[in-house]
Amino acid sequence: MKSQSLNLKSSISGLVLLCLSITLLFSLIAPLFAEEGSRWSGVDKSVIEKFAKEHGREAREPFINTDQGDLLLFVFLMAGAAGGFMAGYYWRVLLGRRENQ
Repeated sequence: MKSQSLNLKSSISGLVLLCLSITLLFSLIAPLFAEEGSRWSGVDKSVIEKFAKEHGREAREPFINTDQGDLLLFVFLMAGAAGGFMAGYYWRVLLGRRENQ
């Protein structure tokens, strides 16, 4: 029984190590194949603005511009804090209640 759990743990740790190695390898090799100076345009530029121009609408500044400063980071921080609070508050509901053993 002990040897089976040891083999399972070693195979899982080997799989995790393999996945991390592949991820590291791809992250180091990917910049070599990137074109110099090329930049991917986002969905806003390539799709939404194209269809807006076809229908006679021009792009305008957003009501809340999250591209400046740390506003977007702050919004994600607040959403994570709210989600963490809710998950903690409803922890027993999320995981199901256990009967006393």
